[in-house]
Amino acid sequence: MNPSRLTGPPMRLRLGEHSLPMVGHVRMYVCGITPYDVTHLGHAATYIWADAADRVLRWHGHTVTVARNVTDVDDVLFAEARRRGESHTMLATLQRASFEGTMATLQVRPPDLAPSAAQHIGHVIQLAAALLDHDAAYERGGTVYARTSQAHVSAGLDRETALARAAEFHDHPDDPDKDDPLDIAVWQAATPDDEVSWPSPWGDGRPGWHAECAAMVLALFGSTVDLHCGGNDLAYPHHACEAALAEAATGVAPFARGWLRAGVVSVDGAKMAKSTGNLVLVDDLLREHSPGAIRLLCLNRPWALPWEFSMDELDLAEAVLERLYAAAAKPGSAPGVAAVPAALLNNLNVPDALLIALEDGGQAARTFIELLALT
Repeated sequence: MNPSRLTGPPMRLRLGEHSLPMVGHVRMYVCGITPYDVTHLGHAATYIWADAADRVLRWHGHTVTVARNVTDVDDVLFAEARRRGESHTMLATLQRASFEGTMATLQVRPPDLAPSAAQHIGHVIQLAAALLDHDAAYERGGTVYARTSQAHVSAGLDRETALARAAEFHDHPDDPDKDDPLDIAVWQAATPDDEVSWPSPWGDGRPGWHAECAAMVLALFGSTVDLHCGGNDLAYPHHACEAALAEAATGVAPFARGWLRAGVVSVDGAKMAKSTGNLVLVDDLLREHSPGAIRLLCLNRPWALPWEFSMDELDLAEAVLERLYAAAAKPGSAPGVAAVPAALLNNLNVPDALLIALEDGGQAARTFIELLALT
């Protein structure tokens, strides 16, 4: 911590329409990977933005605790392990190691806490029990369902759109045991075909996805978190239901004081995803481009907006980075030194901060490079 940066008015990080006063310790939770495949640019962009927020907060003298989870209890992971003829634990371990290596190359700081869903089964059971105690959940046939039929309202979605999203994210809105199609499973009863399950008061089963993140945040940080990060495509159902579960169980709101949801990345007009077959793998890009250029490509835009990847844009980011290095070698002028961090506090406005760094050069450019780890 640098005490000289704590003088003056209280520091406020503006994110979208929200201004978040920060005092001392900042608790940040980042939705992590499901470790079943290699890291693509869509993943990387989310973690680079979370890393930028972390670095800005630290630059201004805050102690930041970052937790980034690993979803190692998930149908997609189990299915991929079966396809490969491997154990799901081995697949998760190998993919997690690969992901962490890629993040290190991109200079994304390792998280202070790295919880995995498998380590927090007991906390999901505690969460389910608390929801049942508050009549915010009900049990049918060994599955505990949470009453989340109104969670879509906080995400600004109508019911029809929410139902479509619930189906897309495998929340099974057609499950006949639910009181409402938009209710979600906090604890899922095991079936004869399930190869992975744990004992619970309601029988063998495993946690639901949204409950995993809610339980991990509550276990690590208590009833609320200062900044919650993830991809914009997770706003509903994942983030909305996660918040609804935590708030119903604890009675404390808001679950997250602020949200940083990075805009999704598309290729040829389609969201980057394995199911679409349009993945751009980070390790492939790193063969011909610097980590700093990839970071700048992801950051030099409004963080919440979707964007389209192209190799031409990555080449342009490499060229801008060279201009930035050249500017940093010049004497520069004093005003930009303070203006760069100020621009980043204002909605993580990297384009404005970059313009100041390029125009003023010198220490302003060096501060920009250091603050956003563009070396």
